Amino acid sequence: MSRQVSRSPAIRHKRCGPARRKGTPRRIELVAAKKIRVIGGGLAGPEAALQAARLGCEVDLYEMRPARSTEAHSTSDFAELVCSNSLKSESENTAPWLLKQEMRRAGSALLAEADASAVPAGHALAVDRVEFSRRVAERIAAEPLIRVHREEVTQLDEHDASTLTVLATGPLTSPALTSELTRLTGSSHLAFYDSISPIVDASTIDMSKVYFAARWGKGSPDYINCPMTKLEYERFVDALTAAEAVPAKDWEQIPTETLHYFEGCLPIEETARRGRDTLRFGPMKPVGLDDPKTGRWPYAVVQLRQENLRADSYNLVGFQNHLKFGEQARVLRLIPGLENATFLRYGQIHRNTYVNAPALLTETLQLRAHPSILIAGQLSGVEGYTESIASGMLAGRYAAALANCEIPVIAPRESANGSLTHYITHAESKRFQPANITFDLLPALEDELRRKIRDKKERHRIQCERALAAWDRWLAASNVLQSTT
Repeated sequence: MSRQVSRSPAIRHKRCGPARRKGTPRRIELVAAKKIRVIGGGLAGPEAALQAARLGCEVDLYEMRPARSTEAHSTSDFAELVCSNSLKSESENTAPWLLKQEMRRAGSALLAEADASAVPAGHALAVDRVEFSRRVAERIAAEPLIRVHREEVTQLDEHDASTLTVLATGPLTSPALTSELTRLTGSSHLAFYDSISPIVDASTIDMSKVYFAARWGKGSPDYINCPMTKLEYERFVDALTAAEAVPAKDWEQIPTETLHYFEGCLPIEETARRGRDTLRFGPMKPVGLDDPKTGRWPYAVVQLRQENLRADSYNLVGFQNHLKFGEQARVLRLIPGLENATFLRYGQIHRNTYVNAPALLTETLQLRAHPSILIAGQLSGVEGYTESIASGMLAGRYAAALANCEIPVIAPRESANGSLTHYITHAESKRFQPANITFDLLPALEDELRRKIRDKKERHRIQCERALAAWDRWLAASNVLQSTT
């Protein structure tokens, strides 16, 4: 397998150290550093740090919490999940499953801890978020090559040849570091608004009005389903669209014409304003959820997913919003079964920041103009927990290769990881939006094979088979398998 690298004028290929023997990796001069600095203690940062340390590199891991918090975080824990607790589908031959399978084969540290702290969630991987964070912290503490610094980083020295920096500060990057990024990139960031879902005390749910089921019977029936009649749905939509929103804070004061939401995580009130039935085709979709009392699908349904291993709290799936807390309580108690609910956390909204990756990043996640700085996680333009961990996994491996004067082997285009990175670094820069992993990002099957195979599931199975084969070849070629033992 040939070694690939994104060619940039700022990178000069040159031997590093003694003359290179035939067949050994080429080395580069610019980032011949042994020390790696990772900034950000969310998902991508700890994964990058653990990967680099496993490959023998010394790592300084910086996290500004608790000295400085963000608009969305409530703890100072590593790997805090601020929105959902789901890492998406585990159904075989789906795109999220494929991404996670690749990560497992590559020895993703955080995915291993997610598996170890999983809670029942049908065909999805959901975690007890407290247990997950605890396990990640323990793994970091047990790694002797990682030094943790609880302080805010406000400056980036792009000229420091002794250190490689992995910037994984996420969608809530501090204003000071955002200013540094703007200085380095020479362009404004794209910003959108993201939001988080409410959590309800399980003991306050009226179980006589709800039922357990998984859509289409896939996986175990772990979701609580709150069925609605047409009248109940209409009343709920009316109350939702009339509810009072939280006033904009200083940090979210931007011109109205530039405010836009990521389509994959719209506040529920924004979805409702797009049409009376929009929610019934979105987060309140009833299809595949037979109500045992009627034997039919309800008119609409609200799903609740288990939040922790004790099963004493549930989050409202897809119900992220930006309403005042009192308004949320009033509107959400119109949902059958939640009339007397106690909410442990209300929905919130926060600013989300990411770089214009197609214009700024190479496929090794390095800044084109400053290749000693790598961008990982949601800041790079991937969307979702699993995608952020995957990005951190690659960044940690790429940084370790660079720290050892080697040219990183780029993840194969046929793989889910490679396709996701290919998208964020090759998309149309003027209309760039963050992306979750989907089959649309993977290379399509050849026309002849597509015509021959009409069944979409079979086509996806073949794409997964090809992706995993390419991924395994990449692991072997880049000697990554050695780091998973």
